[in-house]
Amino acid sequence: MREWLYDVFRERPWWMSATMIFCAYMAFVYLPWDLFVKPVAQDEEVWFGIELHGYLAKLAALPHWFVYAAAVYGFRRRRPWMAIWAPAYAAQIAFSIFVWKALEAGGGLTGLVVGLIPALPMAGLAFAYWSSRAYFAPRPLGLVPRYGDWALVTGASSGIGAELARQIAADGMSVVLSARRGDRLARLAEEIEKSSGVATRVVVADLSERDGQEALLAGVADLEIGLLVNNAGLGYQGRFDLQDGDRLRRLMAVNCEAPLVLTHALARRMCERGRGAVLFTGSAAGHQPLPLHAVYSATKAFDRMLGESLWGELRAANIDVTVLEPGSTQTEFQATAGELAHPGDPVEIVARTGLEALGQQPSVLVGWYNWLRANVASRLLTRPVAIHAAHAMMAEQTPEDMR
Repeated sequence: MREWLYDVFRERPWWMSATMIFCAYMAFVYLPWDLFVKPVAQDEEVWFGIELHGYLAKLAALPHWFVYAAAVYGFRRRRPWMAIWAPAYAAQIAFSIFVWKALEAGGGLTGLVVGLIPALPMAGLAFAYWSSRAYFAPRPLGLVPRYGDWALVTGASSGIGAELARQIAADGMSVVLSARRGDRLARLAEEIEKSSGVATRVVVADLSERDGQEALLAGVADLEIGLLVNNAGLGYQGRFDLQDGDRLRRLMAVNCEAPLVLTHALARRMCERGRGAVLFTGSAAGHQPLPLHAVYSATKAFDRMLGESLWGELRAANIDVTVLEPGSTQTEFQATAGELAHPGDPVEIVARTGLEALGQQPSVLVGWYNWLRANVASRLLTRPVAIHAAHAMMAEQTPEDMR
């Protein structure tokens, strides 16, 4: 509990933390009681200094709840929109208090004074937030000072891996690019060196085989890898008994065994140096069973549990670990996994989300839709209902001969 509290409160000023605690109390204690327990006849809400009573107050409490819940999320995750929300909401409260108290006092000069006195502290808070809005500005990644000069990105020949390599290089880190397709890696290395001015190294390796895993480790043995990106992954859509057994074995090796082997070898060196980071590319699929994508979802559950566990273990050694969990993404993955085409998030957003979360949280789901889908399935639905719903969704993405 002490470590969790340290993580929550270590960065922001005490007055921001106090505001966050107040918003959490309103969102998770007071407003649920106000909405569901407090008698309608006793209910009252104030918006912009106007008092509402009864059922109007109940209705007005709903946006109030949303505002406070959004504030807790914004403070906790340091979202850029809080630079406007925080001073605007504090100013709105100051205005509401002023109007409310001034009207209660009967207006006039007396009302002006009576309204200003209690409104001034909130006006001061609004000014403090406006003066501190840079706190919520998007932060540069700053990977080199935190982790060192070299990153290793597996599965870098396309998709999320290629974009992660580009963004890491743009932040100043030299990158080792690894995948099976050497021609694509060579083109990406040339692009990165020209655009970002960093060094690159290409190591062609098939991570579905032990020899490939050992070859990759040998290829970076002379470098201090400060950031390991376990991005290489395979998918395979279809009914389990219709799938090829060797392809399933290779999927398990690439998605589970390779990240385990690489992380174990390179994290030891990071611990010796006292700094480093590991980013796993997991999936929203790791949050629930997915019929017709069964082995894939199982491997991503492994990646999620491994990464989050290592976040807890290695943080004392100054090693950051995060699991990036995208949903459908605009990459070659759908075609190579045998899925029917369907919309997905841009790789730029997915990669940026993972790198921004590194060192901030143990795992991150990309986008609100994936967050809701993962949490509703795992926390609100019964297991049978969640599995049946997932089966129906995956059937729409599976060719008919593989259902």
